[in-house]
Amino acid sequence: QVQLAESGGELVQAGGSLRLSCAAAGRNFDRYLMGWFRQVPGKEREGVAAISWSGGTKYYADSVKGRFTVSRDNPNNMVYLQMDSLKPEDTAVYYCAANFRGSNWRTRSEYDYWGQGTQVTVSS
Repeated sequence: QVQLAESGGELVQAGGSLRLSCAAAGRNFDRYLMGWFRQVPGKEREGVAAISWSGGTKYYADSVKGRFTVSRDNPNNMVYLQMDSLKPEDTAVYYCAANFRGSNWRTRSEYDYWGQGTQVTVSS
């Protein structure tokens, strides 16, 4: 069992930066692929980024590539999403999630545990 808690979401102007954090509690955190998803009302939750258990492989959606950076700190059970050059279309609730199988990082059903989400609002 893994419990996840996101933080760091807030209102920011377009072009600004935010760093989201995800704190994990529970066993075997360093065995999970960790993903970041986002969702706006009326739309499907979409994968934004993910990082392998070792941190050696990172995945990004095309819409955020070059602007967002995912990282993890296994000894402290933390995952981060650094978001730069933010755009109004990045406005969403952001979720972190844990995937034990480590496959299909974009697929919601592959993830075993989810946090409650943190709101990011980018004003134009």
